[in-house]
Amino acid sequence: MHSKAPIGLKVAAIGGLLFLHLPILLIFVYAFTTEEKSYQWPPPGLTLKWFDVTWNRADVWEALGLSLRVACVSTVIAMVLGTLCAAAVARSKFFGRETISLLVILPIALPGIITGISLRSAFNIADIPFSTWTIILGHATFCIVVVYNNAVARFRRTSSSLIEASMDLGATYWQTLRFVIMPNIATALLAGGMLAFALSFDEVIVTTFTAGQQQTLPIWMLEELVRPRQRPVTNVVAMVVVLVTFLPILGAYYLTRGTETVAGQGK
Repeated sequence: MHSKAPIGLKVAAIGGLLFLHLPILLIFVYAFTTEEKSYQWPPPGLTLKWFDVTWNRADVWEALGLSLRVACVSTVIAMVLGTLCAAAVARSKFFGRETISLLVILPIALPGIITGISLRSAFNIADIPFSTWTIILGHATFCIVVVYNNAVARFRRTSSSLIEASMDLGATYWQTLRFVIMPNIATALLAGGMLAFALSFDEVIVTTFTAGQQQTLPIWMLEELVRPRQRPVTNVVAMVVVLVTFLPILGAYYLTRGTETVAGQGK
């Protein structure tokens, strides 16, 4: 039986939510303001003009296209490598297994500026020119961790007896993978891929060190804030970033909700 939360706890919770989300709501409001050069409150008027202006800005489309390409490729790389690492760590026992697990998750624990500087130094030493691929490699370093964490947790909760039973009944390795393993880990992989996409799409620090002269959408926004031409355009783009990153996170939440038990667990 659940007792009602005390009024003080409810007020604290509401206050925390307002503190977290009011600044984001202000971005949405300023995307409609009629004022071009400053942030007045309340806005002097509301207009849809800036959506049309943003739609016709070629630099916005170029930055958006680059961000989407980088996020998609980084996510694919992360899903492949992260899943393979998770399978090796969760389903096998070998010397140094925990050390390898630590090294896999280390990039996301390090400050982004450390990762960025180290990657830039490595690219310079190897004489690798900055390009879309250097951004992708930078993003993959932390996207792999997200997929790995989701996959390794699901692998560990999936009973090995299911795989053994499948093989005993005459299934090949690929049949076992397709009909037993994948159905059990599919939602975890998809959730990890969604989170990896969201992280890659709005990443700034590592991108700054690996992009060269290219601009992803977050880098474009940063440049616009430093040297603004039309402030409301930046807020319109910020709305797009919020929506593009929010939807995968929401999807990942619903995919992993209620997965405390998986087929064969505890048998």
